[in-house]
Amino acid sequence: MSDSKICVGAIGGAYGVRGELRIKSFCAVPEDIETYRPLTTEDGAQRFHLAIVRPIKNGFAARIAEITSKEEADALKGERLYATRDQLPSLPDDEYYHTDLIGLDVFDTGGVLLGRVKVVQDHGAGDLLEVQRPGSSETVLLPFTLAVVPTVDLSAGRIVADPPDGLF
Repeated sequence: MSDSKICVGAIGGAYGVRGELRIKSFCAVPEDIETYRPLTTEDGAQRFHLAIVRPIKNGFAARIAEITSKEEADALKGERLYATRDQLPSLPDDEYYHTDLIGLDVFDTGGVLLGRVKVVQDHGAGDLLEVQRPGSSETVLLPFTLAVVPTVDLSAGRIVADPPDGLF
């Protein structure tokens, strides 16, 4: 398990002319992004105390005390927001932070290496593991369900999968 920071959201740019920002939350409960203070940039160079003002389409309008103008807000567009692992709630045994899954080797139930998790995607209907095949740039989308992925062993750095026929 990585001790790195975990990305909990991103800044979409200015919202209005008074320094409010568009925030997209990656949290299971989107409003919780406000409770993980302070948020930082990935390198930790900037710290933000975020306050949600109101919900807007695809996220929130929020304020950051140090940001007072549209130009300052626009300068942060695309900046990802990170919290440290100890700021976040601990998870039940069958739930994982996406960052913990990225980089894990994926094996089938017979022990054959299928690839390595490149990205975890969530399009609303359930998570998908994008698995990069060994020695190739080709990737395969593997549904992240208990039926398809019965075992995740973070300490061993591996996932055991039982993919549908023809997927790999």
